[in-house]
Amino acid sequence: MKEKAKKINEIMDEAGICDMRYGVKGMYIWLPYGMEIRNRIDSMIRGEMKRTNHGEVNFPLLIPENYFKREEEHIKGFSSQVYWVTHGGDKKLKRRLLLRPTSETAMYPSFALWIRTHKDLPLKTFQIVNTYRYETKQTRPLIRVREIHFFESHTAHDTFEDSEAQVREDMGIMERLGKKLCLPYLLNKRPEWDKFAGAYYSLGADAYTPEGRTLQIGTIHNYRDNFARAYNIKYKDEEGEEHYAHQTTYGMSDRLLGAVILTHSDSTGLVLPPEIAPIKGVVIPIIFKGKEKKVMDFAEKLHEELNGKGFVMDDREMTPGSKYYEWEKKGVPIRIEVGPRDVDENSVVMVLRDTKEKIKVKVEDMSSRIDEELDAMSERLYKKAEELLKSRIVRIESLDKRKASRKIVRFSWCGSEECGHTIEDALDMSLLGTGSERENGRCVVCHKECDTIAYGAKTY
Repeated sequence: MKEKAKKINEIMDEAGICDMRYGVKGMYIWLPYGMEIRNRIDSMIRGEMKRTNHGEVNFPLLIPENYFKREEEHIKGFSSQVYWVTHGGDKKLKRRLLLRPTSETAMYPSFALWIRTHKDLPLKTFQIVNTYRYETKQTRPLIRVREIHFFESHTAHDTFEDSEAQVREDMGIMERLGKKLCLPYLLNKRPEWDKFAGAYYSLGADAYTPEGRTLQIGTIHNYRDNFARAYNIKYKDEEGEEHYAHQTTYGMSDRLLGAVILTHSDSTGLVLPPEIAPIKGVVIPIIFKGKEKKVMDFAEKLHEELNGKGFVMDDREMTPGSKYYEWEKKGVPIRIEVGPRDVDENSVVMVLRDTKEKIKVKVEDMSSRIDEELDAMSERLYKKAEELLKSRIVRIESLDKRKASRKIVRFSWCGSEECGHTIEDALDMSLLGTGSERENGRCVVCHKECDTIAYGAKTY
């Protein structure tokens, strides 16, 4: 009998990630264990930003309305989702302020001050902040929320070619993060009607979850000089001629963690990739009457050896089964069980969270074996998710809704908006966009010859 999958809010509650009982819909309280996981993801991102010479900044939360209005396409894209601040105490403000929904309109007036000549370029910045959007659809933890923990990089370049090189660098960062989080994904160029407001083009990274839907986990945008013209971001070249800068952004949010939970969790609860697990393992002494000291001394010695590897010891007065279940719900990768027989044999029982496999290991081999098993677990989690993703991609030659159920559909598309919307309506799914591959065929709608391959799926 197939085990029933748990819902994401149930998994998060049992693991102690968030308390979802806060008084504002779509906003949650991050608990210590959840904050540890989130901070680890942030650290991974900061490491990538440092490696690629991005400087961290932190812009104010409040944005003046006149900043926001300077890019008309942008305000049309976000105005319906904005939280407005109209009063300071009892006084009505002379000009409205808004809580940042994203940071282009906050940052780019400053970019216009910082950039003067070609020597100031490229400018590569990033920040990890909270953004606020009045999400009107049904909210869902980590997937659709109103307070978003958000990473965003913003860069400026002297040429379009250099901004394209930045996009390629961002794609490499996304690939490395996906590996560490054990999240394979499709990267597609979004259709024109679904690109970021103000962008020249947008790329979206979409993970596939066992629920049969894709989840956008990252976006990369090339703005060309669209925002530079709106915010007067210019530089002088070596001859003293003025040019508008070319800009890019790269963004990710707590959806990364949402994708991890949806992709890897099982009927017991959370399964965490070792890279982001706050606790890599737990030592659990199994006490028998009359042999308490013998087992506890042995377990404490093990814990001392493993403390540097992120292991904790659970010596609470509870049944071993209750402890096992609690740590499994938290997604701790490895459990070390120690009983009287293990002490006599100078060994331990190692239990792996993802497969539930039990392995007898000699104490002298334990440290190296833990490293091997954590690496192997990461590989297994990624491969399992990758196999699921690939198995759900199906090629279609006609708009047959039955063939598209719980699938990612792959098809020829002429690129017209009319045909694109026809595909979305007929299959009741979103057009994710076009990949880099080329393949001769005929548009699935109008049957015009084309070589563009597009993807569609149900999305969150």
